[in-house]
Amino acid sequence: MQRLLQHPSRHDGRSVLASLRSLVPDRPLLFAEALQIAELQAGRLRDLIGLADDAMPEQAIAELSRIRLVRRRLPTSGMSYWDGQSWVIAINDGEPEARQRFTIFHEYKHIVDHGRTSLLYRDGYGHSAAERAEQAADYFAGCVLMPKRLMKRAWGERIQTLPRLAALFEVSPRAVEVRLAQIGLSTPRDRCSPPDRLHLSPRSARLPTRRRRT
Repeated sequence: MQRLLQHPSRHDGRSVLASLRSLVPDRPLLFAEALQIAELQAGRLRDLIGLADDAMPEQAIAELSRIRLVRRRLPTSGMSYWDGQSWVIAINDGEPEARQRFTIFHEYKHIVDHGRTSLLYRDGYGHSAAERAEQAADYFAGCVLMPKRLMKRAWGERIQTLPRLAALFEVSPRAVEVRLAQIGLSTPRDRCSPPDRLHLSPRSARLPTRRRRT
């Protein structure tokens, strides 16, 4: 993919957050609605940063004002928290690069959700509100990194294997597998191989997540 990125520092981090948060209605949402909001937020983030058909670079988040990205050894994939001056996204530098990249956008969704989680997520149907927040953060990251339109375009251009799609979108094959299931596509498989169950939960694209600090 071509990179035609507008320099992210042109955008004030607070105005970007405000724009994404403005998409959340002032009422309690069903989880299906929360996922729709996450996808809308992902699309708006790409628009605000000036991405069209480009792969999403981590600098899109790292160079926003009041966002600080740090890498260090962690017992989990990552965490996000307010340090009194800026939002910090801490990433486990011992994990594969593709997973680190996914985690950055997962954590950014937690920052976007701050102060609105009670509207977005509730306990029910065997899941806690915290679990729903993690699932939505994974879904948001998948939508940012692998927009439905670009995934379908690649599929139509016969880029249909997990390794090729993973290389194109700079993500892990497992993240691609989950995203394909979410948008109703599937990867070609050998006719004699047993069918694998595609887990629709975006959370399954990552290692078990941790409790974050906000």
